Amino acid sequence: MKIVLTGGCTGGHIYPALAIGDKFRAEDPSCEVIYIAKGEDLERQIIPDHGYELYEVDSTWFDRGNPKRLATTIRRTLNGRRDAIRIMKKFRPDAVISTGSFVSVPVVLAAQKLNIPVYIHEQNGFPGVSNRLAAAKARKVFLGFESAREYFKRQDNIIYSGNPVRSDFAGRDKADDRKALGLPADDLVIVVFGGSLGSETTNQVGEALAREYAGKDGYTVIWGTGREYHEEIKARLADEGFAPDNVRISAYIADMPAYLSACDLIISRSGALSTAETTMAGRAAIFIPSPNVTADHQYYNAKAVADAGGAVIVREGKDITGRVLSIVRELDADRDSISEMSEKSRKAAPTEATDIIYRTVVETCR
Repeated sequence: MKIVLTGGCTGGHIYPALAIGDKFRAEDPSCEVIYIAKGEDLERQIIPDHGYELYEVDSTWFDRGNPKRLATTIRRTLNGRRDAIRIMKKFRPDAVISTGSFVSVPVVLAAQKLNIPVYIHEQNGFPGVSNRLAAAKARKVFLGFESAREYFKRQDNIIYSGNPVRSDFAGRDKADDRKALGLPADDLVIVVFGGSLGSETTNQVGEALAREYAGKDGYTVIWGTGREYHEEIKARLADEGFAPDNVRISAYIADMPAYLSACDLIISRSGALSTAETTMAGRAAIFIPSPNVTADHQYYNAKAVADAGGAVIVREGKDITGRVLSIVRELDADRDSISEMSEKSRKAAPTEATDIIYRTVVETCR
């Protein structure tokens, strides 16, 4: 069997696609899987490192605030479709699986032109534009959240699967990962991040946590700033001479499965990928939903975990850092509550997502 994966620009699209590809490879070692994307920096970093050959095609997002860019968007999308057709004529895939974003549009259009079955996975509670458009002609549409169903006009091809998460997050040993990462065995380890690009709010919280626990025995803070904020934060803290041994600051947390396994508490936005990975790791979380998303879908992502007892939601607003620090202190004072939240988080994990997607594609793509 031959599969084309597409979807990109952010880890929220790339990692679910890789999880699906990994499942196909695990179930059928003879399965050939390639990845077609735009070739953004994060795609070039993550996809080949994960063992997939990356093919690049042109694409660009449509700025709805600037309709004059429509002609450019159409031209570049058609160029990308032409290149994707050429790639797929040579590769001859049995199916194309898309996780969305503008990167996927020329690839999906090429597959439709060649009559190759297209499968869509929508990670969020509110679907993106590219997935809503592609869904009408898709063989099947998989949902990360059941609440997304109502936004698709066609209903007969929709299947709820949950969000696929790489198998790297399952079955890990906390003590082993701490040892491998050089983390103290008995510390309260807190991981805070705001996605691959970063978030001003999570960075405010990360800095507050770093200062709160700097140099204190029994605590370690892992802070992922995101690429857009890292250099400024790094330079500012260096000028200040702020470099405690128990605080690790990086632009991007590369080995996320190991760090989430090794930590006690996660503080992050509540994008679909972050919530799914948190639950697969079975870790307690404080989620800070982004207010800058359509239909407030990050709140509903977080609510699914919070309702299960695995997370606390903190809305953006006045004194966000103070409110988060207060919750951390309360949890620190009652470590059993962190363990209880972790167990409830694990029970909310989408453990069958890749199984459902793999089985459905194999059964329906012929």
